[in-house]
Amino acid sequence: MTAPGMRLRAATRADAALILALIRELAAYEHLSHEVVADEAMLAEQLFGEHPIAEVVIADVDGEPAGFALYFHNFSTFAGRRGLYLEDLYVRPAFRGNGVGRRLMAYLAKLAVERGCGRFEWWVLDWNKPAIDFYRSLGAVGMDDWTVQRVSGSALAALAAQCTDTAG
Repeated sequence: MTAPGMRLRAATRADAALILALIRELAAYEHLSHEVVADEAMLAEQLFGEHPIAEVVIADVDGEPAGFALYFHNFSTFAGRRGLYLEDLYVRPAFRGNGVGRRLMAYLAKLAVERGCGRFEWWVLDWNKPAIDFYRSLGAVGMDDWTVQRVSGSALAALAAQCTDTAG
């Protein structure tokens, strides 16, 4: 079922405050609010500046922002083609169950196909059963043999400090 009056639109610089609000709502849902350091100016520059690094699509229902998807391209060396990576998908609670998430995911899948991507992928928290069930209903397959690795903060700085090489 699709909510009547639903429209998808590409985000613009004027949406930076809305995108930040949606990111904060998502972080609260995931119990990760303490990790949000982004601000409106950072998002405006990174998403809509001279060299945008990601794209955002917003779902509006009857003119009200219902959710968003933030995505970018990655590259598969094995496939020899770029992929579409979904960084964040969020639908506000009042709009859940009305097809907003499915419509956003279908849009991204279509975009991936149109752009010649070999993959469309994302991460999901292992405790988020409603999201996992939703993704399985779309045909997604878990990559259970893989684990996410991350270096950030002081560990990232310490690792970088070990490098004396330049690629040039």
